[in-house]
Amino acid sequence: MYAAPITSMYAALLGIMFTAITLRIALIRNVRSLSMGHGGDLDFEKLIRGQANFTETVPIALILIYLLEHQGTAAVTLHTLGIALLLGRISHYLQLTGALQHIIFRVIGMVLTLSAILIASTRLLLGY
Repeated sequence: MYAAPITSMYAALLGIMFTAITLRIALIRNVRSLSMGHGGDLDFEKLIRGQANFTETVPIALILIYLLEHQGTAAVTLHTLGIALLLGRISHYLQLTGALQHIIFRVIGMVLTLSAILIASTRLLLGY
């Protein structure tokens, strides 16, 4: 079995982040007695979309980083992709939650996330 310690570390950190995001939504649902939807609360809808966007982007990014690690890509490259993904997800989520007000943080979050995915994909296609 091939160990992937770098990918594993970022997967663990992102897993902790996802757990926190999901628990926050679950607590709000419980307090508001909402089993589905956002109940007309646009701020809550943003939290739900933040969780959904996380689940839409993080798995593919981690798979791509894992494949690069499996192929022997340099640790510095893997860490750069992992840090971009992690910071991207943090920036995106903090802007959606209102912790960071300016929309630029959401844009930065998506640029970092999509850059990690695109760079990893390109490197895999080019074979290095």
